[in-house]
Amino acid sequence: MGEAIGQILPMAVGVAISPIPIIAVILMLVTRQARVNGPAFVLGWLIGLGIIGIVVIGVAGGTVAGSDGTASGRMVLLELVLGGLLLLVAVRQFRSRPREGEAASMPKWMGAIDGLTPVKALGAGALLSGLNPKNLLLAVGAAATIAQAGVSTGQQALAYVVFAVIAAIGVASPVVIYFALGDRAPAVLDRMKSWMGQNNAVIMTILCLILGVKLIGQALGGLSG
Repeated sequence: MGEAIGQILPMAVGVAISPIPIIAVILMLVTRQARVNGPAFVLGWLIGLGIIGIVVIGVAGGTVAGSDGTASGRMVLLELVLGGLLLLVAVRQFRSRPREGEAASMPKWMGAIDGLTPVKALGAGALLSGLNPKNLLLAVGAAATIAQAGVSTGQQALAYVVFAVIAAIGVASPVVIYFALGDRAPAVLDRMKSWMGQNNAVIMTILCLILGVKLIGQALGGLSG
């Protein structure tokens, strides 16, 4: 199990560093229902990742690992596909980056954050963790990696819990800052929001490039093994 966790750590960090969802949480923390909506969003984030893990591990468990412990043809193909898709996301993000002196644009749905109820905040967290292309690809890759690790069902579940908890650090950080810093939190969160908003495309480009290359490298290693 330790080897599986080591392999999925970069993917978990990749999900954790998600500028747009982090900005969404920060915006929730300046609304009237901040104390409820912030934690609800984080819980929804974990639920979204959990659903992906249950589905992928349930389908892939016991079928993607070869008898000698090496990656099967299916796993190699999956890693190649996921790696290639992440590289495409990297290219798309790089092309959409704001030019010098240009303000970064935010998704239109962020304008509705002020009116979110706790239930809607929960749903937003689940959707942004599970349906965001980068997060979906990384979560599927992590779950598939765990499924082919040759460990028990309980160990697979524990390994994926570790992945999900690390993957939630990014969106949970503003909530922790909000409750821990009190009156000082708004200034800190505003600086965080501004920096992430302006550098979102660059952050996403670098992350997807590195993780895409990593997955393709793992696949090629499986072929040579």
